[in-house]
Amino acid sequence: MKKEILTSSAPAPIGPYSQAIDTGSMVFCSGQIPLDPSTGAIVGEGDVEAQTRQVMRNISEVLKQSGLGFQQVIKTTIFLKSMADFPKVNAVYAESFQAPYPARSTVEVARLPKDVAVEIEVIALRS
Repeated sequence: MKKEILTSSAPAPIGPYSQAIDTGSMVFCSGQIPLDPSTGAIVGEGDVEAQTRQVMRNISEVLKQSGLGFQQVIKTTIFLKSMADFPKVNAVYAESFQAPYPARSTVEVARLPKDVAVEIEVIALRS
């Protein structure tokens, strides 16, 4: 089974991809950037903490549409424009999770869509 997850409470896909795919036992969420879902505008221009909060809100909405929450997330990947932002992003990220924390990778990248500072993708497990 492969079911597309789509919610207007998170930014609409801007290319040939889905917000998330539900396989029945797992939900694979595409990377979210700090876009306001109602306007498409970047939230927190120049403020990595504000950007991370918007990214986490967008992820939360996609997970909610799947019937899940952050407690079901088993793996995350964080893409940063600058690794110097890691402590600030990590602090905001930590607000959404409790132990046992998901497995995680964090990488610095040369550029992100719309030149934002952070993008995060998650994988969640239906229990």
